[in-house]
Amino acid sequence: MATFTITHTQILDNVATVQTLTSNTVEVGQEFTISGNATFNGTYVCTARPEYLFIGVDEYGDYLYDYNEIILNQVQFAKTAANQERAASTGTLTHTIVCTWITSSDVEDWLGFTVTNPSSDYDLLTIATGAANAWSFRKRVEAGYFDSAVTAPGSDVKLATIMMGGALYRERGSIDQYQSFEPLSTGSPVGGSMGQIMRLLGVNRSQVA
Repeated sequence: MATFTITHTQILDNVATVQTLTSNTVEVGQEFTISGNATFNGTYVCTARPEYLFIGVDEYGDYLYDYNEIILNQVQFAKTAANQERAASTGTLTHTIVCTWITSSDVEDWLGFTVTNPSSDYDLLTIATGAANAWSFRKRVEAGYFDSAVTAPGSDVKLATIMMGGALYRERGSIDQYQSFEPLSTGSPVGGSMGQIMRLLGVNRSQVA
């Protein structure tokens, strides 16, 4: 969960715009919560992330902007309320990042079999998929990347996340030892896949300016 300080707010044509002090992690289609501001308190879905001053909605429902007025760190969302000019404001915007790069079906494809649903095995598959999404996203953030939490930044990252989900699921079912998470492990019968996962994610390597 990440919390950002709100500096300005605006309502025009039933579209609300808030600006945060620093770059925020909200993306189009994601939910976030505003608190500490009586007019804007509530949970909303982001409809746009503009970098310019919002000036209204046209007859076709398209958002219009003044491209001569650059305003960063903005989040827009639907809000039925009276128009309010852009002005300094207070409050906080809270965003809980939920990464959805892969699904349980992706992990099933990699495993090569379908898990019965409902079952305890399917429950484990769901947990492993969620854990792989969260871990992969976190490792990318730690490595300095700023990715969408909705769509994987590339096929390599998606494959790495699927492999992690499969490894987490198979760990319980390894024949005579647990799935290895050592980058250079070559244990038998299950070989280590962590090194390949890290390479595909593009993490644990030197940062180049």
